[in-house]
Amino acid sequence: MFGRLFKKKQPQPAGQFLVAQLNVKLQPIHRGEIFEDPLDVALKNANQGEVSGGGTMQAKSGEIEFCDIELQAPNSSPETIRLIIETLEHLGAPKGSKLKVEATDQEIPFGTTEGLAVYLNGTDLPQETYQNCDSNHVYAEFGRLLEGEGRVFSYWQGPTETALYMYGKSFEQMKQRLSEFIESYPLCERCRLVQVA
Repeated sequence: MFGRLFKKKQPQPAGQFLVAQLNVKLQPIHRGEIFEDPLDVALKNANQGEVSGGGTMQAKSGEIEFCDIELQAPNSSPETIRLIIETLEHLGAPKGSKLKVEATDQEIPFGTTEGLAVYLNGTDLPQETYQNCDSNHVYAEFGRLLEGEGRVFSYWQGPTETALYMYGKSFEQMKQRLSEFIESYPLCERCRLVQVA
């Protein structure tokens, strides 16, 4: 009886290391909420490994360029790779993402969504616009207007601009849905719209 209780655990196989590089601009907290935590659950439920870490690549400006999710899996079989990619695409992984498989030195492209960044001008508008308008209202309205087409994933506050990052089925469709609000809300005056995926 005591032998069973105190039996030494068998050493676990070292497994394999994979990195999902997501072509997405996300703060670390949003990377965890949107991608890492649900992917970790999916991998563990399928006994196919776990999320072991993550990181963000920043430009000199401080704006995030892309995100990495590090994965430890028992193997890099086609089934494991398919599970990782399908899960990330279901969660909204943008075009231009890639899965790096250390064991085979492969880079597998994936991603289905397109990205739209709206950069609000933080320096050149009348002072009363900044006093009377709220970027939180813009964030909420963008979310409401994009329902069914996409959603706001994250944001970034730079020295001269505040960026809101949206990902969805189509850049053009998202842009169209937001256009009327952008044209009518004073804080959106002189903003920049950029396709980021």
